[in-house]
Amino acid sequence: MTITKQDELDGLKDIGRIVANTMHAMARAIEPGMTTRELDAIGQALLEREGAVSAPRALYGFPGATCISVNEEIAHGIPGDRVIRQGDLVNIDVSASKQGYFADTGASFRVPPVAPALDRLCRDGRRAIGIGIGEVRSGRTLAGIGAAIGRFAAARGYTLIRNLASHGVGRSLHEEPTEIATWPTQGDRRRIGKGLVLTVEPFLSRGGQWAEEAGDGWTLYSAPAAPVVQYEHTVVATDRGAIVVTLPG
Repeated sequence: MTITKQDELDGLKDIGRIVANTMHAMARAIEPGMTTRELDAIGQALLEREGAVSAPRALYGFPGATCISVNEEIAHGIPGDRVIRQGDLVNIDVSASKQGYFADTGASFRVPPVAPALDRLCRDGRRAIGIGIGEVRSGRTLAGIGAAIGRFAAARGYTLIRNLASHGVGRSLHEEPTEIATWPTQGDRRRIGKGLVLTVEPFLSRGGQWAEEAGDGWTLYSAPAAPVVQYEHTVVATDRGAIVVTLPG
């Protein structure tokens, strides 16, 4: 989607606020001993209260309102009977629509107590997405996002999952431009147009290179096995930089 009018931006900001508020409320509700199904039910109730519809469920038949991935699960985790425990790394990914506008956000949260190395990975994951968002500006290349994130990751000894990409969003959950790399690539000359709506969502790891599905048709795991964090925002490109629409408020 390309934003051309204020009411389009307003609609996108509205659903962006909703998914952000839902994700952060779910994170605050995490307690050791609860199941991921119970956590998902909180998210579903919050979306319904705001008149929003879960995008993965409506568009793809995903068996949950939100994606909740724990520890070795790095994306698209199905809410279920898994019990959240102390020391877990929990990724919450919330995408939804309202009145024809879609927004997508996600983040990794720690359940104390956790190892200092995991704290650093989360902190650097947040830094990585900030660096990627800093490259979003009309006229720049899409490949610049991954190049900047890649420099940051390499300098600190991290790897990046290389088959989970950012994407266009706005009037549907996944739109053109597709496959926006958050890792260094060669040959992608696509440029960012003014008003373009896209996600920025690097998957930062301590050794993981690829995401692989194993068994249930949805849940993805790191290959090779390694800790992974993901942080995601929906943003709009302008001449002055990015407007982040998935902010709580």
